[in-house]
Amino acid sequence: MATGYSQKSDRDLVLACQRREPAAFEELVKRHQRTVYALLYQLAPDWTDTADLAQEVFIRVWRNINNLRNPSSFRSWLTQIVTNIFYDELRKRPRKLPTVSMDEGIDDEEGSEGATRDIADTSALPDENVLNKEVNEVIRAAMMKLPEQFRTSIVLREVEGLSYEEIAVLTKTEMGTVKSRIARARLKLQEMLKPYLESSNSQAEISG
Repeated sequence: MATGYSQKSDRDLVLACQRREPAAFEELVKRHQRTVYALLYQLAPDWTDTADLAQEVFIRVWRNINNLRNPSSFRSWLTQIVTNIFYDELRKRPRKLPTVSMDEGIDDEEGSEGATRDIADTSALPDENVLNKEVNEVIRAAMMKLPEQFRTSIVLREVEGLSYEEIAVLTKTEMGTVKSRIARARLKLQEMLKPYLESSNSQAEISG
């Protein structure tokens, strides 16, 4: 039976959930389940139980939604739940040894957003859907190769758009360490993407 829940904003759905209206919760799940799956996959691309973790995310949402004081902040609250579940699971699983130091200093100790910001500006590439899709796949594959702390920090920053302060709180890490990890992750991605970008530029020159 059709309801008016699909027309409501996230804020109104949260308020309805706080009144324990199951249909409102079903709409929230339907609206955000793809985002939850995508974020879990980006945080842990080699895990095979993403569906179970996504289910746990929404169980926690339903159990704790009455504690959400600002219904308008549902999206960031949901991201926090996903990240917390990711870290809970990470602590339970065998850790892989990182191939590079997580928090080694870099030239710019403040992790400033200078030259390291422009790793994947697809707007500078030819405006073609096929090429953009290919670039996104290459970037995604490169991000999957990053060590866990690198990948977590840069996903929260570049994909979810969180501030350094928010990432520090979510990951229980000093903000300086967060900045360092993100800057080093960008540099690492630049190194991995450089051969592809050079090849793409060469093809563009030939076709031009």
